[in-house]
Amino acid sequence: MDRPEILVVEDEADIRELVRHVLEKDGFPVRVAADGETALREVRAAPPGLVLLDLMLPGLDGLEVCRRLRAQPDTAELPIIMLTARGEESDVVAGLNLGADDYVTKPFSPRVLLARLQAVIRRRQELEPSKGEDPVLRRGPLTLHRGRREAVLEGAALSLTWTEFQILVLLASRPGWVFTRYQIVDAVRGEDYAVTERAVDVHMVGLRRKLGEHGTLLETVRGVGYRFRDDA
Repeated sequence: MDRPEILVVEDEADIRELVRHVLEKDGFPVRVAADGETALREVRAAPPGLVLLDLMLPGLDGLEVCRRLRAQPDTAELPIIMLTARGEESDVVAGLNLGADDYVTKPFSPRVLLARLQAVIRRRQELEPSKGEDPVLRRGPLTLHRGRREAVLEGAALSLTWTEFQILVLLASRPGWVFTRYQIVDAVRGEDYAVTERAVDVHMVGLRRKLGEHGTLLETVRGVGYRFRDDA
């Protein structure tokens, strides 16, 4: 597995240096930031391969940093793992809904941290088109460019979240094939994803709304899951 550069955003010096040591020992290049504003400057100066982002930061908190990164086209696809000491599920869900890829709760073991980080990197790589594979999927009025993360419907660009785009690519890659909600969660977020499979239903509602009259391309198979219409 490739070792991308990791930006560690953590205000507690002891934890920041511990994480740096764990990652560098495993072969990852590491940069650090102690607050949200510094983190955003670091990303703008040279985007890392992944951001390990503490939620509880002085000034600009981790949720706002995540929101701003996802709002910018050049960092919208940047992998983000949240570090959190908060016990409230709502904080974790808020971060995941903003587009974070995963989270790790403090205190954590180095092995768990590395496993979660490597899982996010692996999932991202697996969702990239294979070498020699056409990165463009054309299904009726819909064109999906996996390399550029672009979705175009009848010549108009669609504004999709990272998760919505990946679900659409997954379904469109095998028209007529029925994917269960568990399969969709596993493929897009990983089998240890914290949000229940019902989150898939929410994403499907959003996708159909954005597809407008072509929302019928996405079919519900009652009691099983979803598929992309095979006559597209």
